Amino acid sequence: MTKRLTEVAKKAGVSEATVSRVLNGRDGVSEATRTAVLTALDVLGYERPTKLRGERARLVGLVLPELQNPIFPALAEVVTGTLAQRGYTPALCARTIGGVSEMDYVEMLLDHQVSGVIFAGGSYALADARHDHYRRLTDRGLPVVLVNAGVDELGFPRVSTDDAVAVEQAYGHLRSLGHERIGMVLGPEGHVPSRRKLDAMVQAADWGAAEQECVERSSFSMEGARVAATKLVERGVTGIICASDVLALGTIRAARRLGRAVPTDISVVGFDDSAFMTCTDPPLTTVRQPIETMGQAAVDLLVTQIEGAGVLQDELLFEPELVVRGSTAPAPRR
Repeated sequence: MTKRLTEVAKKAGVSEATVSRVLNGRDGVSEATRTAVLTALDVLGYERPTKLRGERARLVGLVLPELQNPIFPALAEVVTGTLAQRGYTPALCARTIGGVSEMDYVEMLLDHQVSGVIFAGGSYALADARHDHYRRLTDRGLPVVLVNAGVDELGFPRVSTDDAVAVEQAYGHLRSLGHERIGMVLGPEGHVPSRRKLDAMVQAADWGAAEQECVERSSFSMEGARVAATKLVERGVTGIICASDVLALGTIRAARRLGRAVPTDISVVGFDDSAFMTCTDPPLTTVRQPIETMGQAAVDLLVTQIEGAGVLQDELLFEPELVVRGSTAPAPRR
């Protein structure tokens, strides 16, 4: 008990006597101090006293699929900073291969009486994945916001990049460079943002059934993209639009292993404009997600729910921006 008091007091920046008064429900403590103590208790992983467990902490979960893709740390930086400015303590939950699952994180966050949860890149974006843990959040009445497209039936507010505009920008750029045989490396079949990108490509390029051989699916890894892109290059594709920067880097690697030069022989367009894309060889042409604006909007939506001001069921779509660098060039002459 003494160790717990010491740790909580240090975390909250108050005396051990103050922590003791809060935990015992005594008067003489301001609401701000009381909140700080309870939040420190939650962050350190200590259980609240039984009489205090019915109250939610000013703690908000941010659940990410990974931290290796630079786009997710960038989003985390925006969301955690904005939450702190609004008086909430962020709890970052990043899944790892063979580690804690998204479902397990949801259980942990519920146990800590969080005020709400923001998800990015979760199983909500996969049509064929299990979604039971999201329904648990709905049953608890817990505020939730999703970043980027997910399955419709969950009913959570969403903050998304406009995938249709992203594809129109990338396709228009490659066409302006004279590319006629344009392919796509997308995420898995059930990945909703990838579905949206494919639908947009079908519209923009007026694709029929024959053009479906210009699409390959991959896990969101460089290795998976290399296998997928190899098939496209061997089919004569000269311009490739990818569903992420990581997939684009795997595509460049595939082209080089086949003896093709980027961008002289093959032009590649990514999606995200994550960190270090100016430092790749060649620097990557990509469609930039407005991560800062989207992260702030996700926090605003969540806090609005927490404060009881209602739930916006509509999806907020944010327009991306094509950033032209060195991985695209005029189509090779035949």
